[in-house]
Amino acid sequence: MQPIKIVSWFSCGAASAVSTKLLLAKAAKLLKPVDVKIVRIAIPEESEDNDRFAADCAAWFGHPMVNLRSDEYEGAEDVWKRKRYMSGVGGAPCTEKLKRDVRKKFEAEWQPDMQVFGYTADEKDRADKFRHDHPEIGLVCNLIDAGLTKDDCFGMLARAGIELPLRYRQGFRNNNCKGCVKASSVDYWQRTRKYDPETFQRRADLSRELGVKLVRLGYGERERLHLDDLPPGEPGNDEPDLDCSLMCVIAESEIST
Repeated sequence: MQPIKIVSWFSCGAASAVSTKLLLAKAAKLLKPVDVKIVRIAIPEESEDNDRFAADCAAWFGHPMVNLRSDEYEGAEDVWKRKRYMSGVGGAPCTEKLKRDVRKKFEAEWQPDMQVFGYTADEKDRADKFRHDHPEIGLVCNLIDAGLTKDDCFGMLARAGIELPLRYRQGFRNNNCKGCVKASSVDYWQRTRKYDPETFQRRADLSRELGVKLVRLGYGERERLHLDDLPPGEPGNDEPDLDCSLMCVIAESEIST
């Protein structure tokens, strides 16, 4: 009997960590043979602490992790410079070249039957859109099925003794690359300038060179600013919520049995 081939995409985010752990617990109880691959697509612009988090999670999973990266581009900055485009109505080219293309290459070579993404219960609309846009992918959203939110995932990792990635501890809501050009809020870029001034300056310099205004102000049409025109200010307080709901308890019982 051929095993069911399942890939869990591990992004060094709290949600992808918990969804992977749940998948492994479920796979261990299936009567059919299952071949699970945990895959991380590494990008140089990620926080250096992501390697520590990935190692902690691999120990928690008790399962090896596959690390992939683009063969064509050195990193996000390489994409922006070669494409002469950072972010706009066409999205961010780094997402396509460093993540989507690498994922598609893996899919073509390994041909998984199912793919697990860390969409949480508060991201059901995003998951539905992804499923609609990519009907060829056997999408599994086990966090949505379990009713787990992003805050639940924070809490489960804390209770497992795994320190959250540095970006979360600095108040960023997502563990994206440092200076993610898809972000446009004043708070995000003030937070970047406070905790990573070198990256802030690199984004400011390149976005000015390419004529890209990454910051949005106000409402409605939202005036845009260059990063080096961002007025001084402190980011708001946004500590991650580590409390667990009842859904956490149910999910943890699934993991432990």
